[in-house]
Amino acid sequence: MNTITMYVINAILVLMVIRQIREHPLDLRSLAVPVLAVGAAAVLFLRSVPVSGNDIVLELACVAAGATMGAVAGLTTKLRRGPDGRALGRAGWLAASLWIAAVGARMAFAIAAANGAGPAIARFSMAHQITGQAAWVAALIMMALADVLTRLVVIYVRGRRLTATPARSAVRIGASA
Repeated sequence: MNTITMYVINAILVLMVIRQIREHPLDLRSLAVPVLAVGAAAVLFLRSVPVSGNDIVLELACVAAGATMGAVAGLTTKLRRGPDGRALGRAGWLAASLWIAAVGARMAFAIAAANGAGPAIARFSMAHQITGQAAWVAALIMMALADVLTRLVVIYVRGRRLTATPARSAVRIGASA
């Protein structure tokens, strides 16, 4: 995968979250777009999920980190009920910052691996019985998927709870009542 493609994909992933800083309805489109974007990145980058040596440990650690970031982002996303009763969401600065930092860190790792840090990563991998590049790619892609899916599940559940409770409405009782 060439570097230009990687930059474009990561820019799209960052812009996707920046777009969610604006308040938006929690509908199928707003929930599906992030999954489709990360899914597209997975299709472009993920070729296999190695399970030899300590590959599975690396992959599970990255999935756990992604799920944790996604849960925090989902819990810090601001939700409110709109005038029509639908849930509206707006990613807060913490949620957006977590996503941008995670995308940036994965991109920095890939750039470093291709520009001089490869031998150090290889030594680390050998010392920790990680079988190679495919394990790192799988772990980082699955981290992004766990982040997005966990965030969306948390937001979806919170949105459903918000809209399941009756809206508060002021009831005026006239003086003649």
